[in-house]
Amino acid sequence: MEEAAGSPEDKEFTGLSNAIAINKEKGDLSVKAVKNMETAVEKGNWVDVVSAVKEIKQEASRKTVKIAVTGNSRNGMSSFINALREIGHEEEDSAPTGEVRSTQKPALYSSSKFPNVDLWDLPGTGVTSQSMENYLEEMDFNKYDLIIIIASEQFSSNHVKLAKAMQSMRRRFYVVWTKLDRDLSTSALPEPQLRQNIQKNIQENLQKEGVEEPPIFLVSNFSPDSLDFIKLRITLTEDLHSIRYHGLFVTLFQVCEEIISKKVEFIKGIIKENNLQEGLGISDPNNLVECQKVFQENFGVDDKSLHQVALTMNQPDTYFTDAMESQVIQRHQQDGSTLSVPHQLSVRVLNFVLCYFDSKHRQQAHVLDEAAEKTKKILHKILKETLLP
Repeated sequence: MEEAAGSPEDKEFTGLSNAIAINKEKGDLSVKAVKNMETAVEKGNWVDVVSAVKEIKQEASRKTVKIAVTGNSRNGMSSFINALREIGHEEEDSAPTGEVRSTQKPALYSSSKFPNVDLWDLPGTGVTSQSMENYLEEMDFNKYDLIIIIASEQFSSNHVKLAKAMQSMRRRFYVVWTKLDRDLSTSALPEPQLRQNIQKNIQENLQKEGVEEPPIFLVSNFSPDSLDFIKLRITLTEDLHSIRYHGLFVTLFQVCEEIISKKVEFIKGIIKENNLQEGLGISDPNNLVECQKVFQENFGVDDKSLHQVALTMNQPDTYFTDAMESQVIQRHQQDGSTLSVPHQLSVRVLNFVLCYFDSKHRQQAHVLDEAAEKTKKILHKILKETLLP
């Protein structure tokens, strides 16, 4: 079964950010959903943000995650895929197994146990350094989200080279020792000691080449419900969730953070022009409390807006009320200073006025920055709660 791989030319990007790639053929993320979220952030409408993020998550849940199974030939890669899928070797759609090298080219399998996951059974590795280089290039591991390196009998130099290559490519990978049942039947060591020896051997071989220890599982392909297979399934399920949503979480936050920053710069331009009355409808720009109130309403982080989004997310009213009161306002209230404009304009007074306006603008900008930081905290909380529960 061949894979339909999208090329860079098949990708579209959102108008405000190139951070999110949308594959037109697979429809991983729709342009409409992302733009709805961007518009909602720009307007400070967090109820609509939650709705848009939920829609994006639903689309992301249909994203196909690609897992490659690799290792030396005759290490039990095809048998492992059958065991992971919980099907017998004799079933019609099972991966072919046998003493001879069964998989001559990448073969694609799926499983109801892992929806929207492609399991790729790759041909086994060669035995020379040159063949390993060719193997890495031919298999194109960059297109996979997770690589499972299969080993048995010994953790060879090829296994180490594979692990080192995956680390250099920043690919997530596991090491799975597949024939522990046979090892247990032929070894005089008790099971705990044998397992410890195998694990230690794998760790030491990886450490010699500077490879950080990946998840390691010792399993039997003929006992998919025993040994480390249960642990492997739990880890895989968690990683599939992370693959689908963690990168999305980071990307969406970056896109929205850019929108918030652009909005801050726009309002700072209004502050610099001393035009808050006409630009934002602030009746008394000298009143920092009013400035704070209007800024927060503009970003949608006022009490009323946060109450509405908390209800939408089935959270208590206090869920978003952890932001501190403006320190600028506190200092202003404590020192008893006033922002009234001087009436007489001598040279000395003119200098004072210039300093006064500079100070006033800096205080207004500081209050604005605090509102923006609160906005980013709210955004982070919404994305985390919605995407990474």
